Amino acid sequence: MPGALVISLDFELHWGIRDHTTVDGYRDNLLGVREAIPALLAEFDRRGIACTWATVGMLMAESKKELLATMPARAPRYGDRRMSPYQGLEDIGEDERSDPFHFAPSLVRRIVATPRQELGTHTFSHFYMLENGPTLSDFDADLDSARRIAENFGVANKSIVFPRNQFTPEHLPVLRRHGIVAYRSNGRHWAYSARARETSLRRSFRLADTYAPLTGTRDVPWPTAHDGLVDVSASAFLRPAARRPNVLARLRLRRLVASMKHAAETHRLFHVWWHPHNFGIRLRENMAFLGELLDAYDQLRRTRSFESLTMGEVASRALALSS
Repeated sequence: MPGALVISLDFELHWGIRDHTTVDGYRDNLLGVREAIPALLAEFDRRGIACTWATVGMLMAESKKELLATMPARAPRYGDRRMSPYQGLEDIGEDERSDPFHFAPSLVRRIVATPRQELGTHTFSHFYMLENGPTLSDFDADLDSARRIAENFGVANKSIVFPRNQFTPEHLPVLRRHGIVAYRSNGRHWAYSARARETSLRRSFRLADTYAPLTGTRDVPWPTAHDGLVDVSASAFLRPAARRPNVLARLRLRRLVASMKHAAETHRLFHVWWHPHNFGIRLRENMAFLGELLDAYDQLRRTRSFESLTMGEVASRALALSS
């Protein structure tokens, strides 16, 4: 098979960062998602780019009433209550109009209506697998809520991105019960493997690896299916643009393009990911950077038959080969 570019976006609004910052502390980025997603969809449609949108189920609700009706009957009991989004439900608004920080069904409809876009799940509640308290039964109930709310958009989720990339092998069989076949891991390198708590050493190493090839090229091999599931491993996080363009931005782009070229030449995958809220500010600069990366993809598509695939499409091919 030829190599392929895979893009996955973790669409979470405030649900994904509520334990780190308040709405007011990240207001501009969150409101900027309203411009960033239409801009990304237009660019992807123009270029024929496939993308998996791993979306938190809670933000897909049309109203607070629907959210409460769809949530599991028993909320997970986190040892650290700050990690649970269920603790703050009384403070959110009634719908997307009154609370654009927690609801975005209109954006989900735009995603579903755009060609080559896959609506995946980021769990219903931005569920944390490695925190103390939540059980496998809680996770199962969370995915059931995610499945039911996705069905309102005519979608059956086939792909998942675990929040903060946290999961264990014990979580994987639960995916099959809900029809999910593709998941994204961060690989096994010590600086990227999922942990409940981060360290400054790991963060510093990953930042340096953004600009210099400390871990070599970041492309990954085509996955194989195991027990009906496919790990569409991540290659690189697309860091947002700095306030002012500088030489580091050129190093960052060169690092990404080199990995993507290597994937094309060796028939492997290059899987890049980010959050829409990363493009919530400095949208023009971020779109320009993405445009240069996609220009390199276009050239590889013409010269190397390099493809653009969703996580679900990668999984479908891997599953077909294993049957």
